[in-house]
Amino acid sequence: MPTTQSPSFFAPADPQSFGFEEILYEKKDWVARVSINRPHVYNAYSTRTLREMSQAFVDASWDDSVAVLVLTGVGDKAFCTGGDVAEYYENYTKRPHDYWKWMGEFQQCLDLLRNLGKPVIARLNGVVAGGGNEFNMACDLAVAAEHCTILQVGPKVGSVPCGGATQWLPITIGDRRAREMLFLCEKITAKQALDWGLVNRVVPAAELDSCVDEMASKLVERFPECIRYTKQAVNFWKDLSWHTTIGHGRDWLALHYTSREPYEGMQAFVEKRPSRIREMREEAARGGSPEFLWGPWVNSCSGCGARGLPAEHKFCGVCGQPVEP
Repeated sequence: MPTTQSPSFFAPADPQSFGFEEILYEKKDWVARVSINRPHVYNAYSTRTLREMSQAFVDASWDDSVAVLVLTGVGDKAFCTGGDVAEYYENYTKRPHDYWKWMGEFQQCLDLLRNLGKPVIARLNGVVAGGGNEFNMACDLAVAAEHCTILQVGPKVGSVPCGGATQWLPITIGDRRAREMLFLCEKITAKQALDWGLVNRVVPAAELDSCVDEMASKLVERFPECIRYTKQAVNFWKDLSWHTTIGHGRDWLALHYTSREPYEGMQAFVEKRPSRIREMREEAARGGSPEFLWGPWVNSCSGCGARGLPAEHKFCGVCGQPVEP
């Protein structure tokens, strides 16, 4: 009698069944496409975006009718500009311990993408900034439109780009170029990115899809198990640098959110003004404590007994009585 196979525990789903709100997900002709759908913020990802991307990556990994995944952003202005700084400012400068949890979501999303078991093409259709470049480097191949620019922004907004950029840029473009991007936070052009090895192809915007489709069709014609293990083997140096540092980065960033730098950098970003970096440097040079918004927590109130009052506060925040330094 013919045997009947049991149903797979890893059955893929119809993309429409997920009800995604912040990404577009489709599967057709052996190719899965994930597009960040937040063009109003230049495709910066929120916590919800990361969760939806993670779901799509798991589904694409399990689906044997998917040979290649293409990652991109909606519109022609931006591929991805990293995390939503407004969300960071609103949530994590107030609850720094929650940033550690957020980093877990981010780390999981990047790990699912890098360990998809299938090649991933980054379709770079505009600005690639901050964490957007970390997603670019998590992909296996990258095709950029001519108007695309790439930059890192961490030290300009009070953060450190240790969610992939500090680990993978030196491997990808070399140590000196990596330091230039990471320290100066200046954009490079698509042509420069091609010369440096940060992307594989640069084409006119009108030819972006045809170039990505051509590359994907070639990958479909490669043996799936062979390409899966080739990807795993080539990932070695990225895995080594990632797994030995990301836990430290996750903890340090969460702790750093208790300090003034992320508060000032992200508030300035939200308010669209220059950060007061020079003022903070001058305060330190005078012997002050720029890590604190209103000075170290050293004062006490003789009236109500409140302790840990900021040094620069002239009145008690509890009872309103004048505070003597």
